[in-house]
Amino acid sequence: MADISLKEVALIIGVVAACYWNSLFCGFVFDDVSAILDNKDLHPSTPLKNLFQNDFWGTPMSEERSHKSYRPLTVLTFRLNYLFSELNAVSYHLLNLVFHAVVCVVFLKVCKLFLDNRSSVIASLLFAVHPIHTEAVTGVVGRAELLSSIFFLAAFLSYTKSKGSDNTIVWTPIAVTVFLVAVATLCKEQGITVVGICCVYEVFIAQGYTFPMLLDAAVQVLRGKGSIPYSMLQTLLKLIVLMFSTLLLVVVRVQVIQSQLPVFTRFDNPAAVNPFPARQLTFNYLLPVNAWLLLNPSELCCDWTMGTIPLVESLFDIRNIATITFFCFLGSLIFFSLRYPGDSSKTVLMALCLIVLPFIPASNLFFPVGFVVAERVLYVPSMGFCILVVHGWKRLSSKNMLRKLSWICLSVVLFTHALKTLHRNWDWESEYTLFMSALKVNKNNAKLWNNVGHALENEKNFERALRFFIQATHVQPDDIGAHMNVGRTYKNLNKTKEAEESYMIAKSLMPQIIPGKKYAARVAPNHLNVYINLANLIRTNESRLEEADQLYRQAISMRPDFKQAYISRGELLLKMNKPLKAKEAYLRALELDQTNADLWYNLAIVFIELKDPTEALKNFNQALELNPKHKLALFNSALLMQESGDARVRPEAKQRLLNYVKEEPQDANGYFNLGMLAMDDKKDTEAETWMKKAIKLQPNFRSALFNLALLYSQTSKELIALPVLEELLRYYPDHTKGLILKGDILMNQKKDISGAKKCFKKILELDPNNVQGKHNLCVVYFEERDLIKAEKCLVETLALAPHEEYIQRHLNIVRSKIASLAAPEQSTVPADGTAAVGGKKIAFENLKVVKNEQKNTQTISNKNKGQSKSKKRIEKNNADKETQKKSTKEIKDIEKKRVAALKRLEEIERILNGE
Repeated sequence: MADISLKEVALIIGVVAACYWNSLFCGFVFDDVSAILDNKDLHPSTPLKNLFQNDFWGTPMSEERSHKSYRPLTVLTFRLNYLFSELNAVSYHLLNLVFHAVVCVVFLKVCKLFLDNRSSVIASLLFAVHPIHTEAVTGVVGRAELLSSIFFLAAFLSYTKSKGSDNTIVWTPIAVTVFLVAVATLCKEQGITVVGICCVYEVFIAQGYTFPMLLDAAVQVLRGKGSIPYSMLQTLLKLIVLMFSTLLLVVVRVQVIQSQLPVFTRFDNPAAVNPFPARQLTFNYLLPVNAWLLLNPSELCCDWTMGTIPLVESLFDIRNIATITFFCFLGSLIFFSLRYPGDSSKTVLMALCLIVLPFIPASNLFFPVGFVVAERVLYVPSMGFCILVVHGWKRLSSKNMLRKLSWICLSVVLFTHALKTLHRNWDWESEYTLFMSALKVNKNNAKLWNNVGHALENEKNFERALRFFIQATHVQPDDIGAHMNVGRTYKNLNKTKEAEESYMIAKSLMPQIIPGKKYAARVAPNHLNVYINLANLIRTNESRLEEADQLYRQAISMRPDFKQAYISRGELLLKMNKPLKAKEAYLRALELDQTNADLWYNLAIVFIELKDPTEALKNFNQALELNPKHKLALFNSALLMQESGDARVRPEAKQRLLNYVKEEPQDANGYFNLGMLAMDDKKDTEAETWMKKAIKLQPNFRSALFNLALLYSQTSKELIALPVLEELLRYYPDHTKGLILKGDILMNQKKDISGAKKCFKKILELDPNNVQGKHNLCVVYFEERDLIKAEKCLVETLALAPHEEYIQRHLNIVRSKIASLAAPEQSTVPADGTAAVGGKKIAFENLKVVKNEQKNTQTISNKNKGQSKSKKRIEKNNADKETQKKSTKEIKDIEKKRVAALKRLEEIERILNGE
């Protein structure tokens, strides 16, 4: 075996880079979405052990919906990509390009076992530029093929060193081979097929046997005319070790998938669910189809499922000629390679092994697969194809009359393949470009029409998406998913009637349940979503909630492990005010999946409805253990801690809100609640900062504007609060508490009685029965010295709240004032009807008592919350003089009590009204 020179390596890497540089500009498309974007196994927060418990798509292997594709080492490389660049597609495509270059270099070394140096380089170049590889290289999920191929070829190269001098066995390379086979299998399942190639190599290449020689030896032994040669016994021993190792790997693999085959529908692989002879004829016909893609990769398609290749249902179908021709050609090559000795036979045999054996897992020979044709599974078989083509080219070029022509043809093939690969890469730029390119090749695949629709749907282009979805229903009328897509798009277009009709069509295509009998049919989980989608649609109508619940129960009866049905039903039961049944639904879902943070979060919401905040907090904490960045759990658990009133949990609540705003920096609610926590902790400056951040993000944030004004009012910054209130009332002119607070500030700080009067009158326009607004308007009349109006106003207020003692007392004071002014010894009442300033002074209650009355008033009803400071204005004329007699200490005590009373008022106000 010749060594590889640096020039050869540089040439191959350069060609790979030239062909695939534009793949770096492609995004995540098709299967990449499930394997990369939606796969939680890539996240650092997911335990590494999950990679070895879940399939390639992040689904637990124990679940029936799992595809049973066990490739933990490939997922591990995705996770490394995520660790360094998260979801930056460039790094994923770059690593694929590097892996493809490595495969090409290792393949060059394998070629040199059977071809001369020049032919080996040409075979490697042909492999590097072949367009069939774009799906494996440019599609990120194709990394499974790339990684598996590296270890596949390395295992084979290791085994070629197991033959020592004098035909002895060297066990170290065999042990390395077994290890590399296991690694290749953990990258992709077809890696195990290298064992078969090693066996063929051992018998026909290393030992030099031909089929006639083996047949003759077997006949002699059976006749008793000879014994098995020692060299053959050694070969048999090596083969037994290889086969035993393979059997062990198969047993482990079967244990991993828990002896369950993946579930595929008739849309994934139509022939697999059809009877004889359509099943066998179609599967056989797919072999020449794959061979033709290797020979002529001019029309490539990312998805060959559904109706792309019609079933071969008759022996008289003309396509059977292609099948017969293919098997005749393949049989003649096998006969030639096994019948005759020589280097040419060995080269052809190893090329055929590389073509046939790695393709067996995808051939439907032992078990059905979830596709009809998949270009990426031809990655390894194309190695044998390249060796076979170059070997044939070498034989032709050795003839003088065909030498120039053969070189011209080879150059054209390499150049056109490179151009095709470069052009094909652009198809993988986005989902729209990929599926549109596929539709140019095949218009009979409903899945392609659906996928173009999905791409347009992701761009919010619902009108165009609808046209593609409808076309999918025309191409495949019984495609449940297509009708579901039509329904969903109608819903997005707010055409609920049409959406329901489409969902009902999809539902009618589902297998029917037979009462009293166990449901045995296997249904794709995504098709069961028709019940979820239809129920979600009709439950917007309050009168149809029971009907929606029936749909959820029907989905559950079809698949008791349908987790999403339990989750959706739990949400509906909460809406129906049935928290205990919702709790049962979520607990059932948790039996199926205890690692789902969303489920623990939903259960916490149920406990909140059940007035059990302790259990709710426990479930929030469980959700955060599974996903420390669960935004809703962070936010709502912090609110729960805040509302508990326990000062000991406020630091943790604050930390969770800080984590929340780190995840959602544009959500003003996070900053607002941080501000409320700071207000609880008497950190006024910090509270002001958080409130301002919330208002900056959301200028019309009602609660933030009011509480910032309230904060200024509590900290004796009433004049700063006034413009904040103006902004609040600009957005919400009917904000009662804002009007009360504004009137209070205008009356007490700005001495603007007229402005305060407008505020209180506005409140009464909005709510004529608002006791607080009515009472404060009475205060205004008193300030205007219109005692008659003040008396009438207080009488009306007392009628609204007859049990409020302070209103009655204030009415008595006003009446006493009127009586004293009417006495003969008092000065004359002016013509305008207002009370004279002089006269006998009547002392009011202490300010503390008045404030306590304000606090008690808050608990009457929601409409009477936020009592204003303005009530004390009735007492102001006399109270001012009495206050002058008090000592400085008494004045300070009263002021402290006033601020404390206001704080208590606002705390009650926040709890009752959620401000």
